Amino acid sequence: MFESVLIANRGEIACRLIRACRELGVRTVAVYSEADRDAPHVRLADEAHLLGPAVASESYLDVARILRVAREAGAEAIHPGYGFLSENAEFARAVADAGLAFVGPPAAAIESMGDKLSAREVAGKAGVPVVPGTTSPVTDAAEAIAFGAEHGYPVAVKAMFGGGGRGMKIVTDAAAMAEALESAQREAAASFGRGECYLERYLERPRHIEVQILADTDGTVIHLGDRDCSLQRRHQKLIEEAPAPGLAPAVRAAIARAAVEVSRAMGYVNAGTCEFLLDADGETFYFLEMNTRLQVEHPVTELITGVDLVHAQLRIAAGAGMGLTQDDIRPRGHAIEARINAEDPHRGFVPTPGTIVDLAPPLGPGVRFDVAARAGYEVPPYYDSLIGKLVVWAADRDTAIARLRLALDELVITGIPTTTPFHRLAVRHPQFAAVEHSTVSVEREWELSGLPAHDTGDRESEQSMVSSSPQRRSVRDVELTIGGRATYVTVYGAAAAPPEPAAQTRRQRERADRAADPVHAGPELTAPMQGTVVKVAVADRDPVTAGDLICILEAMKMENHIVAHRDGVVTVHRHPGDAVEKDTVLAVIQD
Repeated sequence: MFESVLIANRGEIACRLIRACRELGVRTVAVYSEADRDAPHVRLADEAHLLGPAVASESYLDVARILRVAREAGAEAIHPGYGFLSENAEFARAVADAGLAFVGPPAAAIESMGDKLSAREVAGKAGVPVVPGTTSPVTDAAEAIAFGAEHGYPVAVKAMFGGGGRGMKIVTDAAAMAEALESAQREAAASFGRGECYLERYLERPRHIEVQILADTDGTVIHLGDRDCSLQRRHQKLIEEAPAPGLAPAVRAAIARAAVEVSRAMGYVNAGTCEFLLDADGETFYFLEMNTRLQVEHPVTELITGVDLVHAQLRIAAGAGMGLTQDDIRPRGHAIEARINAEDPHRGFVPTPGTIVDLAPPLGPGVRFDVAARAGYEVPPYYDSLIGKLVVWAADRDTAIARLRLALDELVITGIPTTTPFHRLAVRHPQFAAVEHSTVSVEREWELSGLPAHDTGDRESEQSMVSSSPQRRSVRDVELTIGGRATYVTVYGAAAAPPEPAAQTRRQRERADRAADPVHAGPELTAPMQGTVVKVAVADRDPVTAGDLICILEAMKMENHIVAHRDGVVTVHRHPGDAVEKDTVLAVIQD
């Protein structure tokens, strides 16, 4: 085993990797940006080194600087975690050229599978079906429009060198193609350092099924079962579970076999995940892509198999072998993970960086909380919005859902809005319980307008959204600031009736929210969060209508469309490249 490993990442995954290394007696070296000086992973590691400014391109994506720190710290290996440089073949090659071990697949494997087009080609040669799509990067809107005309809409624009929903846009008609392609390229470049995109036919209502792979240097490839990651927003996962519920045994076996065949066909080594789309018939599946890294949702596989995937990664990278055969993998029970993000589901999952006032994790049997935050921690606006992962295990799915409900009710995070209210709704939603959800359910089929704008602790109000009971009592904790200190007052009373099913479109709901918001009652259009303006869609003196796109604000690796809150004539106050704080005036719209 290595004596020392540099963790080229941040947040909860950095903490997870540091703990795994320390369990094996391995010295850990952390790296951090200016924005992460006080981050938990910096304190947890044996030593930590500053990389550079907050912007990722000058810190966590700076290959030369990371390698220089590794040499100075005497690290023998580098673990990239997920995101940032984890699927960057040039980084893996540079690590190897520097005489260090890369805890992941070799550069050639990342090139084969990290490039989604190459991955599709490998899968096709292995006899695994793939979704129809382009065979080369698409840079011209006319070419993209021609693809849509040939294959029909909707069309998915996808980043070639990334994952996690970053750089992915769904286009429903030719008129939206040019803007979607441009936006996907920007997001991909910001998240992964490369902006190339390709096109695929978009399946209307699929499930997202994936298979965890481990592969050794001697050619042994095994799978550790499947996961369902269908509950998503913006093509990014919200809840994952293992094993995937409701799969016919023959389909489960076929998907696992396909994952192993694809991995063998390209000589894969270390941990990876093959992702598939399962069509609405429950039988037809297509290879989607392979993530050549550890997945965010890896804990659910660990809990049902008893295999520590980070330990296995380190052993394989050190040449010690994975120490497992396929016969050793005997999944037991059911595990579910809820991603707790700094986002406001009431407002379309807009990012909400800021300071966490209080954080109290849930306790109890079968509960795991992977987190890199604490009371007083400031969630920065520069990186992914993930705060932590709440994971539960139980003997069966129904018990696991009940356990996750309890854990979510016990979880306390105050100071900033998080996705916790959404998760409390999701684990009580009849569609989720019956395994009738798909990758489009949250955004197209679920009614979220009644979610609280901020997590007030009113669990009963959240639960009522999936309850038919018209009468209920409300008990909620309200945070007050008295003498500069946070004070909590419990308020009892009759709650409002559950919201009627909304016939409004999402845009209409957003307009109504803005109209009721005193910040937007006047002519000034303000930034809903801290971020960077990446595009302005209007010019001074342009006439606009409520709902028209004014600008695009990038925050926490997401592009957020800022729309007009009223009709009128616009004056632009901020321009592309401008960094803005929350409530900064972006434009003024006069009658």
